[in-house]
Amino acid sequence: MNRLRTIVIILTAATLLFASCHPKQKLFDPVAVDFKADYNPVFDGLLYPSMILALSGTSASTTAQNLFTVEVTSPRDNAVLRVVIDSSNLNYVTIFQEVMPRRGERYTFSPAVKWKYDNLYRMRQQGVADLTFTCFINDEEVDVKNLRLNYRSVNECPLTLVSRGETYDFRWLFSAYVNEEHPYIDQILTEILDQGTISRFVGYQSGEKAVCDQVFAIWHYALSRGITYSSISCTPNPSRKANVQHIRFFDEVYNTKQANCVDACVFFASIMRKIGLKPVIFVEPCHAYLGYYTDKNRKHVELLETTITSWVNYPDMERNLDADGRLPQNQLDKISKYLTDKQLQQYEAGKMTFDELKLALSHQLFDRASTYNAETYTANLSLFADSTQAQYQQLDLELLRKQVQPISSPR
Repeated sequence: MNRLRTIVIILTAATLLFASCHPKQKLFDPVAVDFKADYNPVFDGLLYPSMILALSGTSASTTAQNLFTVEVTSPRDNAVLRVVIDSSNLNYVTIFQEVMPRRGERYTFSPAVKWKYDNLYRMRQQGVADLTFTCFINDEEVDVKNLRLNYRSVNECPLTLVSRGETYDFRWLFSAYVNEEHPYIDQILTEILDQGTISRFVGYQSGEKAVCDQVFAIWHYALSRGITYSSISCTPNPSRKANVQHIRFFDEVYNTKQANCVDACVFFASIMRKIGLKPVIFVEPCHAYLGYYTDKNRKHVELLETTITSWVNYPDMERNLDADGRLPQNQLDKISKYLTDKQLQQYEAGKMTFDELKLALSHQLFDRASTYNAETYTANLSLFADSTQAQYQQLDLELLRKQVQPISSPR
């Protein structure tokens, strides 16, 4: 009896060992299933965090959101496909599942990736990420595909991308850098009121003049802040099919006091939207300038060339004041071309303080900034209205907010 029991145990162990050495035969042939995972060819292997963050609040299906596709041939009727995207520095584990009704039919899906939004916002330099896609059918692992992507800095904004002879326009992404909810703005509004140019922010409640007065108050603040022009539009983007621009965020403009034409538009527009105004960014080849509606019904628009803030530097002027708080003659000569003869004479005669001089200078430059692009704007009105003209864009921020969210810092 004991011998028989020993033989049974040995045979059982041998059976288990044989089974472990010869795993269960797979039901589905990877060649027949032909699983593929691809990245949208429009983006030429590059991933733009700015685009993902800007569209995170919308469910609309667009070229910019359908980044990945998976293709598979169903091996049987009502086969259950499950695709698992492993975690990376860009994304959390993502599971996508669908039923494929017909055997032999080819199916294409666009899985929505669970992004690590905080990580995307912090990406200020380019890098490489490997994404692994594993295909399961009816719970059986069938195949694995790997995609290597080059991700860009979150400051990098694609303008146009060319793919297979077609040009895709992404200038609307400028609006994602406008952030009316930035935590700095409340303090800035307090500082603007402390300047005394206006007593309160009323949006459109008190007429067109009050709107212009509020915009001037922001303008005078920017001059007092000492925001200067600095172009860093070029990026080390390796794609020959991409036209991109580096855009500074609101806090970067505030802290560095530097801005190019787009950066400055972003800075001004963020504050304008915070106080209830309706700004517009006009984009032309190689330039962008700001506009704003003076009435809530959007019937009249005023323009503002924001780069003119760099024509003077109030903090630098203040550092050069003499012991009596007066601007030396050589410094006065630098700004005299922006003043009227009367203003210049009043200051030289001691009838105007330095603060009054700055305010007068701000008004003169504001007037210039308001008319600087008038002829260009009028000449290009038909181009702004033509949706086929990708080089000319009228970016109405209020309308774009329905789909494009501000790129904001992690909470």
